[in-house]
Amino acid sequence: MFKIKNNYFHPSYLDISNEDFLSKIDALYGLTENCGLCPRRCGAKRLKGEKGLCGGEDKLKIASINLHFGEEPSISGGSGSGTVFFSGCPLKCKFCQNYPISRYGIGKYYDTIEFAEKMVELQGKKAHNINLVTPSHYMPFVAESIFLAKTMGLNIPIVYNSSGYEDKRLLDLLNKIIDIYLPDIKYSDNKYALKYSGVPDYVEINRKALKIMYEQVKELRINKDGIAVSGLLIRHLVLPQGISGYADSFKFIAGQLGIDVPVSIMSQYFPAYKAFYDDKISVAITAEEYSAAVEALIDNNLTGFFQNDKYFDENFDFDNLEYI
Repeated sequence: MFKIKNNYFHPSYLDISNEDFLSKIDALYGLTENCGLCPRRCGAKRLKGEKGLCGGEDKLKIASINLHFGEEPSISGGSGSGTVFFSGCPLKCKFCQNYPISRYGIGKYYDTIEFAEKMVELQGKKAHNINLVTPSHYMPFVAESIFLAKTMGLNIPIVYNSSGYEDKRLLDLLNKIIDIYLPDIKYSDNKYALKYSGVPDYVEINRKALKIMYEQVKELRINKDGIAVSGLLIRHLVLPQGISGYADSFKFIAGQLGIDVPVSIMSQYFPAYKAFYDDKISVAITAEEYSAAVEALIDNNLTGFFQNDKYFDENFDFDNLEYI
């Protein structure tokens, strides 16, 4: 993790020429015609009104736009993250913690100008960033909104907060539009990815996506106030009974991306949505399960943020960790 010497930061999307930005937007809309925005490539004719497998439509649908203070400290900071929850999701997680948004499609329609104005409004409320949560299936509309917002004075980092199940073609087009990638690494075994999230190829696609993200934005950079301005920060939600496969995931991060990539180990799993119908995931994680995940992080010489202090063993040695 790299600390910049002052608080000045110039988001990369401000340096994209209008011509290049519009070209990216056109290409993103092109991926939407027979939808291939996510790795499912379901082929829905989104721009003609067909819904994708994700629930995505031909209009931008957003469940919530607010300042949010519950992200990692380097994302939320003291003033909050300008967080946008998009309706729908390419994954079908049985345990989804936000299932009313992802599965039931709760939300309100916005045109791109309205959304651009909302982002500028969040900046006016001192948001440290614009935090796009599960945005992949709406990225043509979002990219257009960012383009419009930049003409209205938007100049704070853009965070791409996702499940980590991302298509290479989409990520290539997002280069220079996104300042901070905040993806999940959910599984290290595809049998669990298929059973619990409905995709048979999560591991390969996720790991390829993380490599692309790292190549675009490199290590996490924070300003002198501890606020992230660019780079990669990976999240891992610890699931009951070792289902998430954290040890192998952390080994991949350390070996293929590097120990300079911080990991946020999330402890807040609780049974939700369809989790109650499966014995393996119908319970919360234990303190021992969470501590084992933290030990695995240390064993791989990684650092990060631990989201629930109640799981810390008071005798546990965290001296070699850097908190973000």
